[in-house]
Amino acid sequence: MLKQFFASFCAVGLLVASAGCDVEQTEEGRLPDVDVEVSGDPGNLPEYDVDTPDVDVEMKEKEIEVPDVDVDVDTEKAKVKVPDVDVTLPEDDE
Repeated sequence: MLKQFFASFCAVGLLVASAGCDVEQTEEGRLPDVDVEVSGDPGNLPEYDVDTPDVDVEMKEKEIEVPDVDVDVDTEKAKVKVPDVDVTLPEDDE
């Protein structure tokens, strides 16, 4: 159960992180002139400025109730480590 929760949590985090990218083309690309004698201009690929979100993942200790492994199903408090994810999206330059 905990593994499924953690996998779902990570999947949602990756989805948010990938959707938060801001890509801006900073220069147009061009190909070289096509002739037999190619001089010093080999062409130019386009340049992009990519701002990705900052993701901070830490482990914090939280106290939660977990079932006691008895037939009477009592609960007891236990300290477990849970992920703490902080996603900061890039600023919009518009």
